[in-house]
Amino acid sequence: MSRPEYLAPPEIFYNAEEARKYTQNSRIIDIQVQMCERAIELLLLPEDSPCYLLDIGCGSGLSGSVLEDQGHYWVGLDISTAMLDVAQEREVEGDLMLADMGQGCPFKAGSFDGAVSISALQWLCNADKSSHKPVQRLYKFFSSLYACLSRSARAVFQFYPDNSEQMELVTSQAMKAGFYGGVVVDFPHSTKAKKFFLVLMTGGNVPLPKALGTGEDSQGVSYTAKREKLKNQRGKPLKSVRTWILEKKERRKRQGKEVRHNSKYTGRKRSGKF
Repeated sequence: MSRPEYLAPPEIFYNAEEARKYTQNSRIIDIQVQMCERAIELLLLPEDSPCYLLDIGCGSGLSGSVLEDQGHYWVGLDISTAMLDVAQEREVEGDLMLADMGQGCPFKAGSFDGAVSISALQWLCNADKSSHKPVQRLYKFFSSLYACLSRSARAVFQFYPDNSEQMELVTSQAMKAGFYGGVVVDFPHSTKAKKFFLVLMTGGNVPLPKALGTGEDSQGVSYTAKREKLKNQRGKPLKSVRTWILEKKERRKRQGKEVRHNSKYTGRKRSGKF
């Protein structure tokens, strides 16, 4: 199967049909959650306070939901109108912006405490238009991202490099923009579990985090297969239960948003709906 970034530009590939298909696929949801959990872990965020994060290539808000579950506030940007429409239908709590990451991050300096990106960075390596020059677009993106992060922040990108030359292109432009860091490869000896994370730091050159699957755990995947187990371990209610729905409605009320009145049917599973 051809990789999506080689079939069409992201704003065309992720049309209304593909956006809904992507968001309703349980396997994709599980993988997205697992990778976002790992990205947040690599950010090394403070545990005692919520952070203001940027989700780059946020799509329909699957990663944003993970950020919400961990108590953080977030802004998401994506180039696909259809994906953002689905995110609005899902009533994600983050703010959404239609933007091409290759044209830079349009935020004021020092706005964010960190940034995450899941499966989006590799799209910048393609020239989808005659005006697109991957080297220039990568540098524009990384330099503007560096500016809008606080000086102690990190940015973590899970991505799928096509080859070593592409990985070198990405990392070289990030370093040129002022970042420190490099690529962390989890489970490098596994075909299915192998994942690439570009870990970028603004506060100076420090050792990269240890990759998973390189020591005693090299024979197994430490990602938890089910999202429910992760949430239970953190003491968070599940999204499918009434308590979580009531909690979310209270948060939306505090934000000044309109919510429906509670009733005995709130949170009850309807027949034929999933």
